Amino acid sequence: MRAFFPGKNQLSLQNKVFLTFVALLLFILGCFIVYVNLVVIKPLKEKTVEAKLAAATKVSQQLDDYVDSQNQLSQRILSSKDIFAILERGYQTDVNLERLNQSRRLKDLMFQAIGPRMNIKDMVIYDKSGRQIVSYLGERGDEASLEGYLKRSLMNGSWSGNGFVLERQGKSISFIRAINNQNGKVFGYLSIQLNETFLQRMTNGVGAGEVYILDRQGQAVAGSKPEAEHAELTARDSDSGVYADNYRNYVAYSRSESTGWTTYLVTPKQDVLGPVNSVKYLSILLITSLLLLSFVYIYFSSRNLLLPIRKLRSQIWRISYSNMNIKMDTRSQNNELILLNEAFQDLMERLQESIEREKVALHEEVKARNSALQAQIAPHFIHNVLYLISIAAQEGKTDVVSDMCKHLSDSLRYIVSSPYVHVTLADELEHTRHYLSLVQQKYEEDLVWEIHADESARNVQLPRLVLQPFVENCIEHAFSRSDPPWRIDITVKQFNGLWAVEIKDNGDGFPPGKISEIMDNLRAAEAVGEGETRGTSIGNMGIVNSVGRLKLMYQNRLFFNVFNHADGEKGATVQIIGSLTKDFY
Repeated sequence: MRAFFPGKNQLSLQNKVFLTFVALLLFILGCFIVYVNLVVIKPLKEKTVEAKLAAATKVSQQLDDYVDSQNQLSQRILSSKDIFAILERGYQTDVNLERLNQSRRLKDLMFQAIGPRMNIKDMVIYDKSGRQIVSYLGERGDEASLEGYLKRSLMNGSWSGNGFVLERQGKSISFIRAINNQNGKVFGYLSIQLNETFLQRMTNGVGAGEVYILDRQGQAVAGSKPEAEHAELTARDSDSGVYADNYRNYVAYSRSESTGWTTYLVTPKQDVLGPVNSVKYLSILLITSLLLLSFVYIYFSSRNLLLPIRKLRSQIWRISYSNMNIKMDTRSQNNELILLNEAFQDLMERLQESIEREKVALHEEVKARNSALQAQIAPHFIHNVLYLISIAAQEGKTDVVSDMCKHLSDSLRYIVSSPYVHVTLADELEHTRHYLSLVQQKYEEDLVWEIHADESARNVQLPRLVLQPFVENCIEHAFSRSDPPWRIDITVKQFNGLWAVEIKDNGDGFPPGKISEIMDNLRAAEAVGEGETRGTSIGNMGIVNSVGRLKLMYQNRLFFNVFNHADGEKGATVQIIGSLTKDFY
């Protein structure tokens, strides 16, 4: 077994192919077994069991027909009006001649009803008290008295006198019914003793199995054998069915609705399932033989198919730096495997070169887009500052102009030095301080600003000039309709590998719908930047420009949010949250 199952990671290609085909073969054979079981064996088993149930039902139907014939016999006797007249007078007289005439007349009525063919044992007529009046054969004596049965039935309510009842009298079973007219008046009772030989004949010749007939109380009425040996005959809730007992028998039963008697057909399980087992064993033998032959065929086929790969593997093992000129064995008929390997290696080399060129081109493209977006900010910033310096010069504020020129000089040095290189958040905050200092020369004490940052700001990398547009947006738009003092707070936080910048003002806030418009513009600009065919436009000024350059650097590791203050607080806040991951591109 170790040759085929050395380990999960040590299986040879031949073993893997062999096991794959074996698994597929087992699946197909499993489906075939299920198909045979569902389409052949199961229907055959059900058909055999149904045949046993049909045999039991047939015997039960024959028994119903026999009892129904006794019912018709009793109705023929009751159809004669003479019987009512005779029983109406009763045996009140002591004249023996009249008694004999009454008996002879009743026997004539019985003979006319029974006819020449007699399939009963005897017939007896009783008076209303249950005393015997006349017997057809006259051999029953006091055994046929109904006095005890009538008293019991009236006490326990087992029979109300309507219809007929089958009652065991001694060793015999009798068909008993009341003799009454159309008005329901009872004149006496009629008892027909059933023929045990005739009942026993019904249980013979039913094929493989023994037949037993039990009454409502579970006592034997007739059977193939005197007693049910090695069989479990139990009453069930349903009127008919099949069950397996504890003696390895299949028992088919059918209960008669008219008599309440149950017919049982007991058949040994091996006799019932003999044909089914033959089909099943034959199927198992054929499937096993096919399985073994398939295993042998798959093993040798996979061995011959993978032989060239084994040769190629052994030749690769012999290649070293000293024998690079080893010749490959090209006598294999599966030379396509070797050619495929060579083509794959060449494909890998060309693919690696293409990946390197694509990485370089993508890096250069990102740098170019970042530089172009940054170039939009610088002229706009210089224009605004020079305008402020000109206003201060016109007002004769020499010291202010000198101070503003110094701040402008530092800002220009920050802008023009390596524009495509990223800077730290601390450098960006320092440039923002220069810008706010320049702007404050215009608004003086009306503008109050403050920057809260610690040394952690030196660990965050940013593109140049991404914070200034947000501050400039506050000055140009947020304070246009509010009274001074105007306040701008910039806060830098760092936690759990993330950094966050919040720019907060106490201005008018964004007008209704403006925030949704800004977020839609950001999504539209991002969609243009990620499309398959990028346009030449590099975006608008302000928020879209800054967020676009940040996303060029951080991709999906950047979160941007803007909202108006709630709970009566004036102004708005801009949030920029990013990851400290160093792999920016």
